[in-house]
Amino acid sequence: MPFQLLLNILLAFLWMFLANSFSTSSFIIGYLLGLLAMFAMRRGFSNRFYLGPFIALIRLFFRFLYELVVANLEVLSIILKPKLDIKPGIFAYETALEHNWQVTLLSMLITLTPGTLVVDISDDNKTLYIHALHMPEADEAVSSIRNSFEKAILEVSR
Repeated sequence: MPFQLLLNILLAFLWMFLANSFSTSSFIIGYLLGLLAMFAMRRGFSNRFYLGPFIALIRLFFRFLYELVVANLEVLSIILKPKLDIKPGIFAYETALEHNWQVTLLSMLITLTPGTLVVDISDDNKTLYIHALHMPEADEAVSSIRNSFEKAILEVSR
């Protein structure tokens, strides 16, 4: 992936020299044209096209923002009710993530979401113990994490 990025920057500079224009706009045009050329020849690279993980990372960021807003609204609705009817609990979450940085990112995203907190991680980094402020069913919480954060992290690291 770093090779592809450097090649794209080299193509942008080559465009600047061919166009005999050394401005920022000329570099951006050259970068976009180089990106288009590299995308057309992406099968010639041994690695995945470098823009894919970047787009997946942007999707993960917006997914987190969405989950953050929804969780804040849920916590706000719990707090503003006159009667506190919450069912807090701790559940075990079995993850399919393999690398330490993936598990760390997942636990940080869960902890940053209001109403949830990663209490502990098993020694083999396969089980996360998560405390939830309101957890009617553990299966719902597990499927929510698996279909949102874990799926997005796997897309970034593919």
